[in-house]
Amino acid sequence: MYIPTLADMTAAEERIRRHIHRTPVLTSSFINSLAGAELFFKCENFQKAGAFKARGASNAVFGLSDEQAARGVATHSSGNHGTCLSYAAGRRGIPCTVVMPRTAPQAKKDAVRGYGGKVVECEPSTSSREAVFAEVVAETGAEFVHPYNDPRVIAGQATCSKELIEQVDGLDAVIAPIGGGGMVSGTCLTLSNLAPRIRIYAAEPEQADDAYRSFKAGHIIADDAPNTVADGLKVPLKDLTWHFVKNHVTDILTASEEDIVDAMKLIWKRMKIVMEPSSAVPLATILKNKHVFAGKRVGIIITGGNVDLDKLPWQ
Repeated sequence: MYIPTLADMTAAEERIRRHIHRTPVLTSSFINSLAGAELFFKCENFQKAGAFKARGASNAVFGLSDEQAARGVATHSSGNHGTCLSYAAGRRGIPCTVVMPRTAPQAKKDAVRGYGGKVVECEPSTSSREAVFAEVVAETGAEFVHPYNDPRVIAGQATCSKELIEQVDGLDAVIAPIGGGGMVSGTCLTLSNLAPRIRIYAAEPEQADDAYRSFKAGHIIADDAPNTVADGLKVPLKDLTWHFVKNHVTDILTASEEDIVDAMKLIWKRMKIVMEPSSAVPLATILKNKHVFAGKRVGIIITGGNVDLDKLPWQ
């Protein structure tokens, strides 16, 4: 297992510079007063293809040799990684196939196709996803770009927290949502090297809390088909992301479905920005655990904005 390094992050930063946005950091005095902390929202919902995963996908795609690229790329994804891989593949002019759960938001399926990717549907379970994907790779010979358990992807995601610490001085903590752990791993990679005093937290839905249980148990515990409004956080940790979580994360905090929806509504209402349910989980956990963050300067990574506007969770 290759563990990506700070040099990999630096190389990724240069490789993807022309293909991504340097996203803004926004604040809300109202939400600060609710939380009892200074919160700095790193808005990856404004990223290319609407999510932070454009970083890792672009690093993987543009790091391929011409021979590898000619066969195209493939992945399995509940939405954002597939969308972002399709975006990056389109920029390079190569084919992309994405295996997606049939229950994935239609907006995310449409986004994959909109960037030129091909969608192959599977049942909404990890086992079905991986079985269907194996068939796709056998048929196409495409380069597998895992949504998160891939050194190239983690190195790309690591560029997000690099930007954040350049944009905001004196952070005490950074918190990001956790599903498979790609963004959290990238955050660990950057901050453990460049700002080791910053504490790293992960936020997870109570109804998909396998990372939380893994963290407490000291080994990976995987759920096959958890059910949560935070559809981007339904996948389990893998060996590479577990390495970063167990060695660098301070704690994993959880939030109820009601907490998540309330936090999502709060950000839409007070900050006027569109973000998806998965992105609301960090704020939900902060508001539930105010004592942990009281008086602190906290970076929050808003991971994506690809929400199905016809199926908002409060409708």
